[in-house]
Amino acid sequence: MASRSCANFFDLASEEILDIPQTPRALPRVMTVPGIISDGDSDSMPYACHERKIIVANMLPLHAQRDTTAEKLCFSLDEDSLLLQLKDGFSPETEVIYVGSLKVDVEPSEQEEVTQRLLEEFKCVPTFVPRDIQEKFYHGFCKQQLWPLCHYMLPMCPDHGDRFDRQLWQAYVSANKLFADKVMEVANPEDDYIWVQDYHLMVLPTFLRKQYHRVKLGFFLHSPFPSSEIYRTLPVRDEILKGLLNCDLIGFHTFDYARHFLSCCSRMLGLDYESKRGHIGLDYFGRTVYIKILPVGIHMGRLESVLNLSSTFAKAKEVQGQFKGKKVILGVDDMDIFKGISLKLLAFEHLLQQQEDLQGKLVLVQIVNPARSSGKDVQEAKRETYTTANRINQIYGRSNYEPVILIDRPVARYEKTAYYAVAECCIVNAVRDGMNLVPYKYIVGRQGSPGMDEAMGIKADSPRTSMLVVSEFIGCSPSLSGAIRVNPWDIEAVAEALNVAITMSDSEKELRHEKHYRYVSSHDVAYWARSFMQDLERACKDHYSKRCWGIGLGLGFRVIALSPSFRKLSIDHIVSSYRRTQRRAIFLDYDGTVIPQSSMVKAPSAEVITLLNDLSNDPKNTVYIVSGRGRTSLCEWLAPCERLGIAAEHGYFISGSKTSEWDYLDSDLEWKAIAEPVMKLYTEATDGSYIEPKESALVWHHQDADPDFGSCQAKELLDHLESVLANEPAVVKRGQHIVEVKPQGVTKGLVAEKVLSMMVDSGKPPGFVMCIGDDRSDEDMFESILSTVSSPSVTAAPDIFACTVGQKPSKAKYYLDDTADVLRLLGGLANASNPKPRYTAQFQAAFGSVI
Repeated sequence: MASRSCANFFDLASEEILDIPQTPRALPRVMTVPGIISDGDSDSMPYACHERKIIVANMLPLHAQRDTTAEKLCFSLDEDSLLLQLKDGFSPETEVIYVGSLKVDVEPSEQEEVTQRLLEEFKCVPTFVPRDIQEKFYHGFCKQQLWPLCHYMLPMCPDHGDRFDRQLWQAYVSANKLFADKVMEVANPEDDYIWVQDYHLMVLPTFLRKQYHRVKLGFFLHSPFPSSEIYRTLPVRDEILKGLLNCDLIGFHTFDYARHFLSCCSRMLGLDYESKRGHIGLDYFGRTVYIKILPVGIHMGRLESVLNLSSTFAKAKEVQGQFKGKKVILGVDDMDIFKGISLKLLAFEHLLQQQEDLQGKLVLVQIVNPARSSGKDVQEAKRETYTTANRINQIYGRSNYEPVILIDRPVARYEKTAYYAVAECCIVNAVRDGMNLVPYKYIVGRQGSPGMDEAMGIKADSPRTSMLVVSEFIGCSPSLSGAIRVNPWDIEAVAEALNVAITMSDSEKELRHEKHYRYVSSHDVAYWARSFMQDLERACKDHYSKRCWGIGLGLGFRVIALSPSFRKLSIDHIVSSYRRTQRRAIFLDYDGTVIPQSSMVKAPSAEVITLLNDLSNDPKNTVYIVSGRGRTSLCEWLAPCERLGIAAEHGYFISGSKTSEWDYLDSDLEWKAIAEPVMKLYTEATDGSYIEPKESALVWHHQDADPDFGSCQAKELLDHLESVLANEPAVVKRGQHIVEVKPQGVTKGLVAEKVLSMMVDSGKPPGFVMCIGDDRSDEDMFESILSTVSSPSVTAAPDIFACTVGQKPSKAKYYLDDTADVLRLLGGLANASNPKPRYTAQFQAAFGSVI
């Protein structure tokens, strides 16, 4: 049974993808009740009888090894895996399915049997990535390009970091597609919640969203998200951002990481975000993508069980005896260039050099976890670590004393826990790290237990103390308010922090420990998982209240979510209504509606002038161009249109035809003398910004300024102007890349209201009303039309066609794709007004057949 998405893969991928052999598909898509397997398709999806969560990660939470004697694969659950531990945050009735790859190679002939076995025994669905793709995907793109970039390492030269390689990117996309296929084999998109983990699978959401527009999809990034200055160097930056935005909820450990992601969305995709009732949300084509900020926690039960092992007691007693009379500082780090082990050793050396009384009394125990990757950088880090440690031991060591003890071997969990219990201070000195749970584990180890107290000879009621020195560049730092935060690059400051930590009074250490333990024990991994899933459920609750369309090619695919009644305006439908009505009102925006927004030439073409003349010359029609532009420009551009009405500056000036007098709002404009100096102040301080003066308004533009700085300055300017103009008859509004000050009561909606009321009062109410616009100011017209024609003075409700340009959330009921669509529509109406139009062939050549 082939995956339903296989045929769409080459449509979705942005470039030629590596050939992927088909893997056996022997899994049910939905398991309803025990013993009954359903293989329904998307049109008839059976109802799942219980709640399910599908956790997708690069690796399954399993230990796997091949038994050479029995020639059989053996599997067991990895109790230390975060993926397994997060189940504690869900209700007991929740079924959790894991999708990921295995740490052992499985021959194609074995894959079907292994798949069934893992699903039945462990609720795990293995993804079999071919070896060549796996190598390029994980060790290539993930570890050589994404991971260094997330940790602020740029490949400035070939000797330091690998340059972008498109073949590795293609392997990354291919692997993500394989994971997505496995998810789609077992997922019921109507009911299941899918939670994707970490940077290995950042384009997987695009594959899932293309197949199921309403899939309930969350993502959590366990590494740092780099600043926009770093991230924007990635050649495939947009594809990855858009992949993440195809989720409903995106989680980060800290606000810094979330802020960097939001900044990238703003700078590279032009998206703004806002706080909605305490939750940060990005409006992405009608969908709200929520941002979650919550650091992951530890599994208290797992740590406490290890803390109470007899082997842990024995090891703690041994370590305590080994370092009797000395103070122990502990470090536990992976061997890589970002953990700052060598910087930590230099700081420790500086401390011994400056504080001679500590020589012989202070020991740094550095546990080095095995490196997760290989390469020149790891070897360099290891060589520097050993060189520095040997130098310190040679200078400050004695016959029975080594100031630095490197434990560079696999260290059992119970042994690490014993060191946590004994150490008076723990230092995590990473130069960049996503989260790092070592400080949390250290806090629990120092809290101890009755058995540990007895083994170490500590009174049961003794106060608990601990001290932490943590880098300000790690994810757990913000949550540890009692820790001493340091810049790991500042050797002297780190040395001083260590000195403060070991010499601090016990009462102060006790208070800090109590505060940390209270946080760590209450914000555990179950709390993290439960909180994320609650927010994901809230983010998905409106999935079925809107209609969805998929647009975009390749990895630029996204879903547009709009009101169920929102649909494209049919030319045949509107022409039919147009022909049978005797009085018609037509309101057209200018920029972005009859003239493309991107056009450098803002004057209308001869074809547009002809269209407007054909419509406005029809005695049944009342046609207005309603624009924010000044009346001088509009009068010059639209001079050939004798009977066309013009509403300039959002309706401050209104003229019914070329020969009519201008009607304008009699308003006090003295506030301009107050607002203009304030705008000039911000213009001088914001490179790329400028002021557009109008007769009735002032507009501050910042589209050419730095996106982040311009947006920040716009918010400040808005607040500043609202403050100084609080008692003036003016309103301050923020639009797309602008801040505008205009008289109170001036809106495009007022124009529509005036014109329609005038027609009703003259005894000629319209039977047809059409309004087309593309931006926020036009929403006022859409709203005004609906309220005016529904008033008691209107005896017969007219046919209303409120239409926005572009598929986006709007108060309008209809949409057209772009300016070309608008002109085709107007051409259709013009032909209906003039059965033998002079320019039919010309229109059809320019805009296509319209009727």
